[in-house]
Amino acid sequence: MDITNRNKLLQYGREVLELELQEAQKLPARLGDDFIKACELILSTKGKVVVSGIGKSGHIGKKIAASFASTGTPSFFMHPSEALHGDLGMVSENDIVVLISYSGRAKEFSLILPILKEMNIAIIAITGSLSSPLAKAADAILDISIEKEACPMGLAPTSSSTNTLLMGDVLAISIMRAKGFKEEDFARSHPAGSLGAKLLNHVKDVMRTGEQVPSVGHRATVLDAMLELSRTGLGLVAVCDEQQHIAGVFTDGDLRRLLLKEGTLHDPIHQVMSKPGYRLPDGWKAIEALKSFNDHNITAAPVVDVNGRLVGALNIHDLHQAGISLNT
Repeated sequence: MDITNRNKLLQYGREVLELELQEAQKLPARLGDDFIKACELILSTKGKVVVSGIGKSGHIGKKIAASFASTGTPSFFMHPSEALHGDLGMVSENDIVVLISYSGRAKEFSLILPILKEMNIAIIAITGSLSSPLAKAADAILDISIEKEACPMGLAPTSSSTNTLLMGDVLAISIMRAKGFKEEDFARSHPAGSLGAKLLNHVKDVMRTGEQVPSVGHRATVLDAMLELSRTGLGLVAVCDEQQHIAGVFTDGDLRRLLLKEGTLHDPIHQVMSKPGYRLPDGWKAIEALKSFNDHNITAAPVVDVNGRLVGALNIHDLHQAGISLNT
C-alpha cells in the first residue's frame, strides 16, 4: 500500500474517533432528574434488571446486562423477538426493564410496552428520540441523541451505539457505587479470574496438608529434621510438642549455619532451631500471606489454626500456582 492510501486510513480512523468523542462529550450535561430516577428505580427493585434491544442496540444491551450482573445488580438480556414468543414470561412484577432503541420506534417494543404497562413494571428508556413512543411510555429517559454518526453515509450506528454503551456504563457503575460494591463482591462473580484468586482464597485453601507438612517432635535431632527437609522439599521443618503447638522452626539456612559452626547431626533440634519461628494463620487471605513473605523476606512458613496448632505449610510457589500475585 502506497503512502497516500496509508495516510488516508489514518485520516479515516482519526475522523471516526473525533466524531464519536464529540458526541460523547455531550452526555454528562444530559444527566439530570431522569438519570437520578432511573438509578432510584433500579436501587429499589426487588427483582432483576431486564435489558432489551434489537440489532446493534441488542448487542450493546447484552454488554450492559452483563455489566449490571457482574457489579452486584442481578440482570439478564431479553431479545425483543424472543420476548414476543414466550420469553416475556421471564419478566416478573418485581423486575425493572431497560429498553434500548435509538429511534424509540422499534416495532417489537410497540407490542411489548402495553404488556409491561399492564404488569405495572417500571421502564427505563435509552433512546435518541425524546418524543418517540418508547420515551412517552418510559418512567425515566436517558438521552443518547447525536447530531452525526461517524459513518460517512449516516447509516451504520456508530456515534449512537457508542453513546448507548457509555450510558449503560454510567448507569451500571453509578448503581455499583451507590450500593457500596467492593472488590471482594466483584471477585465472587469472577472466581476464576486473578482478582478472584487474590481476594477469595485463604491460606487454608492453598496450603499443604497431611503428609506434605514437614514436622518433627521437640525431642528430635538435627538428623531427623534434615531427613524431613529432604522428604518434603519445603525448605523448613516445624518443631512441635505433643499437642502440635509449634515450639520453633528449622530451615535449610539453619542447617547450613549449624554445619559451618561445626555442629553435628546428632545435636538436639530444640537447641538449634529458630524460636519462636514465623508462622501463618490459616484464616489469613492468601494475598496477605504473600505480602507477609515479601515483608519478612522469606519463602515458606508453617500454618497454624486459631489455637496455634500446626495444620499446614505454605511456600511462595504454592501461592503463585494458585494465581496469587501482588500485581493487579
